[in-house]
Amino acid sequence: MRGVVARWWSPAAYAASGRRAVRVSLVAATGFYVFRYGLDRPVAATYALFTAIALGGLSRIPGTGRQRAAVLLRAVPLCWVLVVVGTALSVRTWSAAAGMLVVGFTLAFSAVGGPRAAGAAPGLQLLYILPSFPPYDPGSLGDRLIGTSAGVALLVAAEALLLAERAPPSYEERAAGAARNAAQCARRLAAPPHALTGADRAAAWEAGQALRPLHVPEAERPAGPGRRARALAHTGLAIRTLLSRLAALGTGRGEPDPEVTAVLRAVAELAGATAGCLRSGSSALAPYEALVTARARLSAVSAGPCRGTGVLSFAPAVLRGHAAVLEVADAALAMGVAADLAVRGRHAALPVPPGRFWYATTSAPLLWGHRLRGHAGRRSVFFQNAVRIALALTAARVVAGVDTLPHGFWAMLATLTLTRTTMDATWHTVRLALSGTLAGALVTAGILALAGTDTRFYAVLLPVWMLIAFTVGPVRGVGWAQGLFTVLVALVFAQLAPPTWHLAEVRMLDVLVGSVIGAIFGVLAWPRGAHDELRYAAAELLRRAAEIVVATSASAAHGTPVAAPSGVPAGHRSLHRSVILAESAYAQFQSEPTHFGGRAPAAVPAAVDWQATLMAGHHTLWGSQRLLEPPHAVLGPVAAEALAGVGERVAGRMLLVSAALDPGGDTPSAPVPSIDVIFAEFAAEPPDTPRLYYATVSWLESLTADLARISSGPREG
Repeated sequence: MRGVVARWWSPAAYAASGRRAVRVSLVAATGFYVFRYGLDRPVAATYALFTAIALGGLSRIPGTGRQRAAVLLRAVPLCWVLVVVGTALSVRTWSAAAGMLVVGFTLAFSAVGGPRAAGAAPGLQLLYILPSFPPYDPGSLGDRLIGTSAGVALLVAAEALLLAERAPPSYEERAAGAARNAAQCARRLAAPPHALTGADRAAAWEAGQALRPLHVPEAERPAGPGRRARALAHTGLAIRTLLSRLAALGTGRGEPDPEVTAVLRAVAELAGATAGCLRSGSSALAPYEALVTARARLSAVSAGPCRGTGVLSFAPAVLRGHAAVLEVADAALAMGVAADLAVRGRHAALPVPPGRFWYATTSAPLLWGHRLRGHAGRRSVFFQNAVRIALALTAARVVAGVDTLPHGFWAMLATLTLTRTTMDATWHTVRLALSGTLAGALVTAGILALAGTDTRFYAVLLPVWMLIAFTVGPVRGVGWAQGLFTVLVALVFAQLAPPTWHLAEVRMLDVLVGSVIGAIFGVLAWPRGAHDELRYAAAELLRRAAEIVVATSASAAHGTPVAAPSGVPAGHRSLHRSVILAESAYAQFQSEPTHFGGRAPAAVPAAVDWQATLMAGHHTLWGSQRLLEPPHAVLGPVAAEALAGVGERVAGRMLLVSAALDPGGDTPSAPVPSIDVIFAEFAAEPPDTPRLYYATVSWLESLTADLARISSGPREG
């Protein structure tokens, strides 16, 4: 009995849903009653009510009420355009369907702009759907716009003023906390005993995990295409890299050189200043310059061998340590620049190196264009989702127009709300929706039969039912939501025209038509959602990374720079695009249910740390660009041959892991090489070896650690 009560009553879930229900119900009822009964303008009343339902109930804009209000306020001109275009194109079925294809794809594809754009898209779709149906009445456009404007205005006020939620920590605050943790780790490494405790490493890991997108609320994720969002994402990635590098140093290496200690102290100062920059906007220029100086000094003293003697300036173990500390410094410098860009934008005080921060001087339209081009292809899950929903909505509009389906926009609403990104999820949702709609239709028929044409009864019941529907539906699931909404729309239309019990029949028919269309396109258009695309994207990322690993290792071994048109090394643009596609597929993969029967192919490892795959791509880009910067040291023949061989081994492992993630019909089934074998080659210390050798080996070692995590599965948390 207690388990049944727990399933029915979840205070936290109902509290959050109830707050939203109060706002939406108050706005929808106010707009509807003022226009319907106060001003006798039923068209404006309809649009005021459905605008509130569309943008407040159907849309899922993440964030606090004030954040949602800001999004809605910026969307007002777009709402007007959608109503105007929908009204103009409703003159013919073919024009309305063509408009639906364009509008449906555009709004769905706008999800590339981040979680807020993705959350607002369903509600905006409804603002085109509603006026795109007969009657074709351009003369009512004024009332339609008035009702829409009133609905948005009331919703903005309600979101901003009513039942405010507590704002979660921003991404800047999370990053600042992680930067402070990095500063503490660096200080411990700079002072005796020059080691981190187990508690220190655990705290560093937890701080890095707090910056993972999966652990950040949607509204706070830096996922947009703009400069600030890119720089914030770059900051989080740099801090996570810095923390992992510091943790790798924290096992104790004896008394370090004074230059090493100076670098670690400078890293601590810059990390602390970066935390201050993220919190208050204070400049980190002085600590940045201090770290640049300390890094240059360590790089210079460890650049051996001594000219003309063939004798190493330092022992190989020392050079390995220098290379690891220099990687820590590079991550800290990237962190400082990225944080300064995120806070100050074009007015950043820190010098911005070219290549890695290519977006720093790029205009917002070009950044949007870059994001759109990156996803304009069938391998992007954003593109797939946009095509799927646009075709389904267009088909629903054609069917509703050709068959003159009564209240045909209900069929399109069902298509919009029930189509999922995977076939299994769509079928599961459709079954629940049809069951709920049938139950709601029976309740509706009973209410209409008992109340008849008494509009006062419907007027009294409507706000109460809206409050119940918008509170219970989101918590209890799609079946309850569809059943409650079926009764709700009947209560609305019973006040606009004389009702009959056939209204329930029409509602059931419309939902059935919309569900079937959504299910058909769920089967035909990429039915496995992000499951297959994530495997392909991760495999493609590793293949691109393997090419760069071979090229960079060969360049470091033989002192020949890789061709770099426009300041970007060859292959880096392709790998960057692969990382973008893999990140978007991973984000959708996290949101897709797997308990409806969908499973990955048996050939793919059951436990895969997809996040480690993404980190491998980022580490490949960052390390390669750093190692390709001049001046290029010259390695002896033994060291050059050893370095090129290690690079080829790591690249070969990448290719084999890639084949395991996305096996083809004739993919070789060669075993993935043992990590221990590759690490044995890392331990080689050829004579006459400059620091560049150890820097490259350190980079390859970090990539090998990423590859080991990919196949070992994700860590808890």
